[in-house]
Amino acid sequence: MIPDLPANIEQIKGFLAADEGAALYRHAQAARALGPVLEVGSYCGKSTLYLGLACRDGGTVYALDHHRGSEEHQAGEMFHDPDLYDSGEALVDTFREFRRNIRTAGLDDTVVPLVSSSDVVARHWRTPLGMVFIDGGHSLDAALLDYRCWSCHLVQGGILAVHDLFPDPYEGGQAPWAIYQMALASGLFAEVERVNTLGILRRL
Repeated sequence: MIPDLPANIEQIKGFLAADEGAALYRHAQAARALGPVLEVGSYCGKSTLYLGLACRDGGTVYALDHHRGSEEHQAGEMFHDPDLYDSGEALVDTFREFRRNIRTAGLDDTVVPLVSSSDVVARHWRTPLGMVFIDGGHSLDAALLDYRCWSCHLVQGGILAVHDLFPDPYEGGQAPWAIYQMALASGLFAEVERVNTLGILRRL
């Protein structure tokens, strides 16, 4: 049972299953003692709510997203949502929906939005992290960038979580699976568990 989880959590736009959200909550609650949590790819804040509620009483979540949507969210693509399209700017804009969901959940003092890209924010980043959750762009270039920018900032014992793992290419994109395997092959991480399409690794 997750205290204060919004009753409408399943109606919030996003692609996170309930069991994956519960696993994020559990691991963030334990990892927050090691350092802040950083999420790459917040979209409308569904996963951010699980992380934020886990850190509400003594932690901070940095929610990193340019809020212009990933490749698959653009006009004409499979996961495009017209409600999140700013016709005046001719761009996807998920930030307003994100802020509304964070504010409604009472997490404005826990969640710090970083509205930019991984490489820009990571350029001068110096804060050790207790947990990194990667759920950003699913092209190989984007996933590799997120992994290389942020996995190096995890403290020993910290958690690296990667979403949308599909070992079978017929079931889903391969970029998240590729960086997950890269992390394991590095010898720096050990697998803790897999929940649905969410993989959890611990920094050795």
